[in-house]
Amino acid sequence: MPSARPRILYVTDLAYPARGRRYCDEDIHLTSRLRADFDLALCHPRDAAALLDAFDAVVVRNSGPVLEHRDAYDAFRRRAAETGTRVYNQLTGRADMAGKQYLLDLTEASFPVIPTADRPADLHRLGAPREYVVKPKLGADSIGLRVVPAADLPAAVTEEEWAARGVLVQPRIDFAYEVSFYFVDDAFQYALYAPHPDRRWQLETYEATAEDLAFARRFIEWNGVEHGVQRVDACRAPDGGLLLVELEDLNPYLSLDALDDPARDAFVTALTAALHRLLAD
Repeated sequence: MPSARPRILYVTDLAYPARGRRYCDEDIHLTSRLRADFDLALCHPRDAAALLDAFDAVVVRNSGPVLEHRDAYDAFRRRAAETGTRVYNQLTGRADMAGKQYLLDLTEASFPVIPTADRPADLHRLGAPREYVVKPKLGADSIGLRVVPAADLPAAVTEEEWAARGVLVQPRIDFAYEVSFYFVDDAFQYALYAPHPDRRWQLETYEATAEDLAFARRFIEWNGVEHGVQRVDACRAPDGGLLLVELEDLNPYLSLDALDDPARDAFVTALTAALHRLLAD
């Protein structure tokens, strides 16, 4: 049972060199606020499995791509399952938490997502773009992503990669901007967008319409994560509609520095309440 003042292990890599972002600033701010309600300790993702027994819950935040510590992450998941440890985000996510297979699944199910293929027989689903985006199915943080002219695609993806179905291929979309919708559990919190496509992390507040939120909620409902922070990344396509780029359900960067003080305070309040719900569940 949780103690009178719950103990939380907060997993983060404060030294991770994210491009265009400072993960450490976000986690320093969040932990300074969460300490009002919880006894809290920070640890590197490689230490989480060994330490989790001493805590009532584990919060996984800006811990960097799992590719950097796959063995430790798998050990953490096994240990959390063995002990029944409460984890936030809960470990049942079907999206980035499990790799990029969901982009294929959502394409197959006709969701509004950038169409995706992992074998030559399905390339016809992608239309006839001038350029393709090719990325590893187990990639993260744009690691291994490359843009390939259509004529060069046969040479850019080897027969071995196709056979292993280890890469994803998408059309390169000439989008107007990218926009992200942030949720705590199933509750929408705020939206941010990058008005300049070449400056992904120069974000501004975005006033989401009812149609925008209906789009984002489709993916939150599909994922079924009851306890967790999720970020729905989308792009505004040439036809004016939104297409899913990514559903981040493992450790989404929150860009709290782009919010004003009231919005940032509201998010912290929502996250604190969510962690209390997790501990009571």
